[in-house]
Amino acid sequence: MRIFGREPALVIGAIGSLITVLAALNLPGLSAGAAAALTALVTASITAWTTRPVAPSLYVGVVAAVATLLAEYGFHVSDQSVAAIGGAIVAGFALFGVRPQVTPKADPATRVR
Repeated sequence: MRIFGREPALVIGAIGSLITVLAALNLPGLSAGAAAALTALVTASITAWTTRPVAPSLYVGVVAAVATLLAEYGFHVSDQSVAAIGGAIVAGFALFGVRPQVTPKADPATRVR
């Protein structure tokens, strides 16, 4: 998958560089920690969006990056909440994303010897 006709890695690098420059210019509300958290969120989001086949763990990474960014701005998200949301994402993908697209190698009703 391409974004604006370019590889996702190039887009991620450009966005990360721009965020770093803005933090270096002391943009109000964008500290070095916030820039790092925002870059992690952008990287995780673009990677999850462009990776095929879909990998549930990438979306769990997006949730962790969002929690880190929120913590950087003073909002507390407990580890239990992040884990619960991540677990719900994995379960949702297993039920609705992965399971309908796969078939067992052997028929479960057939006895294997």
